[in-house]
Amino acid sequence: MDKAKYIWMNGEFKPWDEAQTHVLSHTLHYGNGVIEGTKAYKTEDGYAIFRLNEHTKRLKESAKMTLIDIPYSVEEMNEAQIELIKKNAFEGDNVYIRPFAFLGYGVMGVYHKDAPVETVMAAWEWGAYLGEEGLQKGIKLKIASMTRAGNTSNMGKAKATANYLNSQMAKFEAIDCGYDEALLLDDQGYIAEASGACFFMVKDGQIISPPNDNSLASITQKTVIEVAEDMGYEVVRRRITREEIYVADEAFLTGTAAEITPVRNVDARIIGEGQRGPITEKIQTTYFDIVFGRNEKYKHYLTYI
Repeated sequence: MDKAKYIWMNGEFKPWDEAQTHVLSHTLHYGNGVIEGTKAYKTEDGYAIFRLNEHTKRLKESAKMTLIDIPYSVEEMNEAQIELIKKNAFEGDNVYIRPFAFLGYGVMGVYHKDAPVETVMAAWEWGAYLGEEGLQKGIKLKIASMTRAGNTSNMGKAKATANYLNSQMAKFEAIDCGYDEALLLDDQGYIAEASGACFFMVKDGQIISPPNDNSLASITQKTVIEVAEDMGYEVVRRRITREEIYVADEAFLTGTAAEITPVRNVDARIIGEGQRGPITEKIQTTYFDIVFGRNEKYKHYLTYI
């Protein structure tokens, strides 16, 4: 990880190495915390944060779902992220922003009502999540043995830290088997999502993505659907079986970190031509034009610093 100069913590900017917490902080032991993934891109007019308000609003909603009372408004946290980018004086093409809230030191035991809430905004320069080569040539996916938890035992709509143990185990399995990323099924055996990204496939010109019945309401996925429909493509949200993916024409992942990453191989089956497909490339190019401020139609999604 590349260090930055400052981290915003509980209303004040602290030097990177001084933003610390106690080893007996509640979240370290019981896993209840909420996070966001937001990104700022270096446009011709300076850094701009993509869909800032929606990401911050989702953080507050995740906190409400998991009974964490963040003592800052969406507007206050938006301003903290803007100031964070300013104070750190970044120089790279893009900056990853990690807003999060967790339960700090003070009480122990599963019941968390009296645990203090810590609110943090951190940012650092971070390259392509799945590699620059992956963005161009595509990655290999493995359908993991571990599935996404069902609605009866999990809060999949919250971007909660505890949910990511599931993702960690799946991704470790995939990489250990020689793949780049894991694809998880839901508890009914249909495609859910990757370890930290949404899944799309293309078949006969139609773009298809799972309904996300028990997974995060993805902001990047929402953007891709809007962009694809604006291009004239038909986008369908429905259940997908693993067999359908094997014979897809194209496939790709979407997410703040993953951006638009093509998929060239799933479970040793070559997808399409085994490289980034034409529809994927078109959507990917448009997405980068949007976040880098080169597409006037979608500039309202950018908050300029």
